Amino acid sequence: MARPLATISDYLGIQTNNVAEYTAVVRALGLAAELGAVEVNLMLDSKLIVEQVHGRWRVKDAKLQPLHAEVRRLLGGFRGWTAVHVRRAQNGAADALCNEAIDRALAGGPASVVHRPGA
Repeated sequence: MARPLATISDYLGIQTNNVAEYTAVVRALGLAAELGAVEVNLMLDSKLIVEQVHGRWRVKDAKLQPLHAEVRRLLGGFRGWTAVHVRRAQNGAADALCNEAIDRALAGGPASVVHRPGA
């Protein structure tokens, strides 16, 4: 797997896993657009979100509906995109960024850290 060009590590406070996953996708897509990406490949350990983003499953949870709409809006800005489900064990880098954000915020550090190319 290729190394990411940029990363985001956000502390979101207490959220459901699905809200956190959707928020991560929104933030990642925003950063990808900011960096000039024309295609994105999402690798998510949430099968629910992969299926909802593809339109195969409905978004029933009212908390997820605006996040889902924002993801779909952002995806429309790319020439192409994929979203695939990966096992959580294959997504260790994402878990590490989450844990880093929690530890950093609880120690009084910034809630959000973004690493961009060249930074």
